[in-house]
Order: sequence, then C-alpha cells, then structure tokens
Amino acid sequence: MKKESDQSLQFALCLDNEGYPASLEVGKAYRIIPDDEAAAHGYVRIIDESGEDYAFAADRFHVIDLPCDIGQALLAASQR
Repeated sequence: MKKESDQSLQFALCLDNEGYPASLEVGKAYRIIPDDEAAAHGYVRIIDESGEDYAFAADRFHVIDLPCDIGQALLAASQR
C-alpha cells in the first residue's frame, strides 16, 4: 500500500503548450496537484513554470508513473 504522501507525488509530461508558451514547456515533467473537480471537467491541475498551480486541459499532458524516489528527486530539484 502506498503512503498518502507518495500518492500526492504525481507527474505528467507536457505534450502541447499552444497558447501557453511561457507557462508550459513541451517534453517537461510537471507535478500534478490532485483535484477531483478539475478532473471531472477534463482538466489536470499542475504546477507550471510560474511555480503556481493552474488547471490545464488534460489532453495537453501524459500522466507518467514514476518510482517514489524519482518523484522525490524531481520534487526536490523543482524546489531549488
């Protein structure tokens, strides 16, 4: 069973940044913030280049499964 803190570390690769070139980089992994309401409307909430979380159309991203230690490393790197 995963710890709750592990479950909150989800990432997605950006596939499309059309209209948001300053906020998203194609090919970059972004942290997902769980948001059931956004998901119900076809959106995913991510922390973008500004460091803030925003909802973007889910089809702009591909959710990736990462081992916990890799997710922790990405999170630590993004907080520097």
